[in-house]
Amino acid sequence: MTVLDFWRSHGAEAAALLWQHLYLVAASTGLAIALGIPIGVFAARRPRAGAPIVWLANVAQTIPSLAMFGFLLPLPLVGGLGARLAVTVLTLYALLPIARTTVAGLRSVDAALIEAGTALGMTARQLLWQVELPLALPSIVAGIRVATVIGVGTATIAAAVGAGGLGEYIFRGLAMVEPTVILAGAIPAALLALVLDGGLTLVERAVRAALSRGRAARVGRLGLVLALAAAGIAVVTAAVVRDDRQIVRVGSKNFTEQIILGELLAQLIETRSSLSVDRRLNLGGTFICDRAIRAGDIDLYVEYSGTAHSAIFHEPANTDPRVVLDTVRRRYAEIGLTLLDPLGFENTFAILVRGDEARRLELTTIGDAVPYASSWQAGFGYEFLERADGYPGLSRTYGLAFATPPRAMDVSLVYRALAEGQVDLVAGDATSGLIEAYDLTMLADDRRYFPPYDAAVVARSATLLAHPDLRDLLRRLAGRITVGEMRRMNHAVDAGRRDPARVVAEFLRTLA
Repeated sequence: MTVLDFWRSHGAEAAALLWQHLYLVAASTGLAIALGIPIGVFAARRPRAGAPIVWLANVAQTIPSLAMFGFLLPLPLVGGLGARLAVTVLTLYALLPIARTTVAGLRSVDAALIEAGTALGMTARQLLWQVELPLALPSIVAGIRVATVIGVGTATIAAAVGAGGLGEYIFRGLAMVEPTVILAGAIPAALLALVLDGGLTLVERAVRAALSRGRAARVGRLGLVLALAAAGIAVVTAAVVRDDRQIVRVGSKNFTEQIILGELLAQLIETRSSLSVDRRLNLGGTFICDRAIRAGDIDLYVEYSGTAHSAIFHEPANTDPRVVLDTVRRRYAEIGLTLLDPLGFENTFAILVRGDEARRLELTTIGDAVPYASSWQAGFGYEFLERADGYPGLSRTYGLAFATPPRAMDVSLVYRALAEGQVDLVAGDATSGLIEAYDLTMLADDRRYFPPYDAAVVARSATLLAHPDLRDLLRRLAGRITVGEMRRMNHAVDAGRRDPARVVAEFLRTLA
């Protein structure tokens, strides 16, 4: 499938994501203009007092965008999943270029003009609005142009916190290891940046041309219009739009199976109830989803019993599925969440090697691989490297020691990296369709290190109480998804390059 074919088949969705992207950029840039120009004026007029503010904006600019999202996510006023967090982060990144160019523009105004205005009896305010700001406007517009382009690029990361935008396609393509889907988001984002950059460049040139013709008054009026527009955008953005009570927010983690399961919950609710669904799929890993449901940013998502037991609640290791499930259900209930009955399949961590290597060395268990690990390169997802039920415990249990420290990479990339010989052993998902597609071999956990990982829906108890029919609807999925069925759907998306929504729709038609 080409990018054009993808756009044709996803036209409405692509248009909606483009609109979301434009909103994020416009709202954050508008807020940055409303805040950055006054900060720049203050810093230019009072350099000693304004320097710390500009310094703080400079510090914010140096923080990696993903880290910034992580820092602000827990904060009550600006945190939480969705557009509010994204606009806050993008505004912080846009502040510095606008404030800096405002300072530079004001300082570049000829002192003789200031003296002449003062001699004519102009007040400091009149000088600012009628002389300084009009003459500094080309520099300010240049800063706005830089901030806008930065915003277009950074907004793609906002999809990781449920804010939508073209980054949805980029993250989805990474999860599927599908370049076409990545390009479907990257190309419009790049074109949008070029269009906005070109448009603002024309505005900057028009302002400079007007100033060269001595039309400072017209430039001043243009600046006033820009300031009012920015203030209007800021006011609209600052208004908190509360979610409709009839909307259920469905979340998911950032890999194929989770996207499929999130889409499954969403379509089930949409097609068999009167409720609407706000999809917040392809979020970060376990801890972002857990924090989101605790904070009320999502209403439900699918979690795995062993993951909740070990990684979320830090309970002692246990391999009894019933004990793990009961413990997790009790711990969730203590914080206002409900764990529903398992969906019917377990997705444990899969320790994988290449199929030809496994056959040549006669590897069938993790223990069989230990003698060869000292000459191998391992590759693990970021979560697996840190989790209590991940690599640290696995290494201790089996005495695994690799030639070099394991390479950290996105979990969606480990399968291809293994198949292409970039690494020799990885931790994937037992239900992944790429295991068969890439001829990989799953090694048995002969020392029973991994706990059970039964997939089940976690929902906010308040949401289930507000919509009594929702619980009964979700219960229809209990025990209905087998390991084989889940693996088939994963294979259709990962190897068959099919749209998760269509794969889910076909599966739902098989349910009574």
